[in-house]
Order: sequence, then C-alpha cells, then structure tokens
Amino acid sequence: MGIKSVLAKPLASYVAKSIEKQKVNALEDQQKIFLSLMSQAQVTEFGKEHNFNQINSHEEFKQAVPIRDYELFKPYIEKIKEGKQNILWKGKPIYFAKTSGTTSGVKYIPISKQSISNHIDTARNMLLNYMHETGNTQFADGKMIFLSGAPTLERIGGIPTGRLSGIVNHHVPQYLRSNQLPTYSTNCIEEWEEKLDQIVEETIHQNMTLISGIPPWMQMYFDRLQEKTGKKMKELFPNFSVLAHGGVNFQPYKAKLLESIGGTIHTLETFPASEGFFAYQDSQNEEGLLLNTNSGIYFEFIPSEEIFNESPSRLSLKDVVLNKNYALIINNNAGLWAYNIGDTVKFVSLDPYKIVVTGRIKHFISAFGEHVIAEEVEHALLSVAKKHNIHITEFTVAPNIAQNEGKSYHEWFVEFENKPNDMLSFSLEVDNALREKNIYYNDLIKGNILQPLVIRSLPKNTFINYMKSIGKLGGQNKVPRLSNDRKIVEEMKFID
Repeated sequence: MGIKSVLAKPLASYVAKSIEKQKVNALEDQQKIFLSLMSQAQVTEFGKEHNFNQINSHEEFKQAVPIRDYELFKPYIEKIKEGKQNILWKGKPIYFAKTSGTTSGVKYIPISKQSISNHIDTARNMLLNYMHETGNTQFADGKMIFLSGAPTLERIGGIPTGRLSGIVNHHVPQYLRSNQLPTYSTNCIEEWEEKLDQIVEETIHQNMTLISGIPPWMQMYFDRLQEKTGKKMKELFPNFSVLAHGGVNFQPYKAKLLESIGGTIHTLETFPASEGFFAYQDSQNEEGLLLNTNSGIYFEFIPSEEIFNESPSRLSLKDVVLNKNYALIINNNAGLWAYNIGDTVKFVSLDPYKIVVTGRIKHFISAFGEHVIAEEVEHALLSVAKKHNIHITEFTVAPNIAQNEGKSYHEWFVEFENKPNDMLSFSLEVDNALREKNIYYNDLIKGNILQPLVIRSLPKNTFINYMKSIGKLGGQNKVPRLSNDRKIVEEMKFID
C-alpha cells in the first residue's frame, strides 16, 4: 500500500462524516445559501435591478426574478465580455466555461472565485466518500484518467475561457499530478481520434486504477485498447477498480462497457455541468445521486409539465415529492439567477435528498401530443433488449409524420452490438413497453392515430461517424436521444 492510499484514509473518514451532516442539514443549508447569495449579490447590476436588498424569502425572490435560460442572460454576459465588473456576481468571473447550446450557439458560463470550489471539491469529496464506504483506497496509488476536452484556454474579455473539463484540469491538486494521465500535451490535441490513439499509447502499459469520462467515449477508448492488444480492460489493468461516469444516462452503455472491462468494478455516477456540480453517487448500495445542497447553489424545481407555462410553480427543496419529474432551476455564487439548465430530475429519496436525471427539457417527442421523454424511451428499449440479451451501442428517435396515405409513427434508429433475430417482434415489444410508460402515447396507439413504432438498424459506427462529420467527436459531446424533427436522422443518411 502506497503513501497516498494510507494518507487518504483519515481524510476520507472526515469527509464522509461531513457529508452525513450535510444530509441531515440539507434544508437548513439551502436557506443559509439563499440568504448569503442575496446578501453578496446586492452590489451587482442584476441585484440592484431586482431589489435583492429587499428579498428575504424564496416567495419574494420568485416575485422579483423570473425564470431565464441562456438567451435571456446573454445581455449580461456580453457586458462581462466587454470587461465590466459587478454585473451578475461581484467583481469579474475568473473563468468562462465555454459550452455548445442547441439554440444559443456557443454559451459562456461564468465561474467565480467562490464557485470554482463547487466543481473541484465535489469531485474530491465524492472519491473520498467512496473510499470511506468501500475501503478501497489503493486506487490512489495508481494512474487515473479523465477523458476530457483540451485544457488550453483562450481569453474572452480578458477572462480565461475553455471547456469546463479543461478548466478543472488546471486545478488538479499537485499531489495527484503524478497520477494523472494523459499528459498535458496529449490532452491539448483537438482532433479526437488522434488524441485517442495517443492516450492509448500513453496508458497501455500503465497501472490504470481509475478511468472516468462520458460513457460513449470511454467505450471508444476501451475498444481501441482491445483492438490493439486483444485483451479486456481487467487483463490489461488488473488494478482497475473505479469507473466514474457522467454526461449521459449510463444504462444504455452499461452492458457493453462492463463486457469490455471483463471483471468486477465499482462505478460512480456524477451530475456535473458548466453551471455547477449538482449531484453525485454517494453509495454503491443505494439508488440515486446525492443532491449537492451545501456547495453555493440554491435549487428550485418546476414540475416538468409546467416548464413552458407563463407562471409555472417554483418549488424549493422542502416542497418536492418522490417520483415526479422536475425541471432543475439553479441560483449560484457565480451569478446565475433562476437559471433553467435544461435538465429534468426526479427524487428517489427525500431522506437524504437523492435524484436521478430523467432527461433534457428540449429532448422529447411530442409531435402528436404524446410528450415522450428520454427516461421512457430508454427504459422501453433497454428492458426489452435485456430480456433478449441484445446489446445497444447508441440510438436516436424521431417522428415520422405521414404525408399522404398511412399513419404517422415514431422511427427509432438503433446501432446494435448484436441484432435481434426478429426485428418486427422486437419492435412491437419495445412499443408495448413504451405504451406502459406513457399513457398519452398509449392512447394514440389505441385510438389508431399512430401506428406502432418502427426500428431501423444502423451500420456499426454510424453515430461516431455522424459526430465526426459535425465536428463533435469526443469530449463531452453526445447525440440527442429524442428530437421533434428529423434533422439528425436526415443528416445521418449521408454518412458513409
């Protein structure tokens, strides 16, 4: 056992006790954060415009500050980019996290001196809590990898700007630098496949103990290693014991990833975004992600069916209920106020407060009034696939609207690892599973408005080639599972 794993034990115990205290004090911590945010932001342009000095409760805040998405924040962001101070948060951001938006183009999310700890400390605390729960501290002595974006930063309005994963790379503690792979120069390679080949070369003979990243790109890394060596990950890396993942639902990728690993391993799910590190898996034995209630973020929740209403219900943490979909709204110590991040969650525990991520607000199909969400399509496909021992690589769903004769239907484009023997029978089972999950979809099928869904099998690497064709291969990029139009599937038709 190395020195790092030995020293980690007492720190892990301390952090785990702190997290247990936060679980008990979640509502009290949220109220303290709310009042602190109001107090600190009174001096800002936004705070003055919205009378933060007169706000003492969530009810008053809701009256003063409407829900906004990035488009409505852009005027404030533009002022910061011009070099102005005290706009959304006191002073100027220390970083802009640059991220792609589906409607807003490139987004610049402010990270302040106060909010950077949310990103850094949460990741550290998650790993230390895991060490305390499982007793596995040995991975701290080996090599660790995060498949991320480049750490190179540009300057926008004098503010260092780059992908969140690249920004976080600059804050890896010095005592872990010797454990970190790939090297800085490799991480700076922009072209994903060139970068992946270099990562393989740098890691193939190392003592890899922890690997983290977004599931589809971890799978590419595993596949590339297996092509080169003919070995599964546990054969190559006997001490590989922790797989940390986030960015997309793990379930569609789980079976193939674990098959590629070829041995027992612990997994840790995270819920990070440029706007904040919202939740993380705190137990190997319990469902859900622990909401990060004491890390500079005050949370609000809107019932997902109300998100497009003019005056939706806005709940604080004390008002949420189990198993209901909510749009996640945040207020943080970087100056995001009543900010709609675009994700939906539901609570699977209220003691402590634990969530699962159920999808994206904009990623649903309601071309016919059915409002089918990602959680429902993923459950339908994966439950049937598991029953027939079918492995799914990737998929996306689009409406097929009848132009002349015939009825409209949902068209599923699926890249199978191993295809069903009877695709029609498989498709009908998936359709029935979806009907059980969504009563509106069921009504449309029963009413003969829609015909049952149709599944199209795609050639291997269709999705990888598609992402490459639009310049979004690698990093934190992923294919939307659901669309209300056929833009993605029409573009995929031209992929070789």
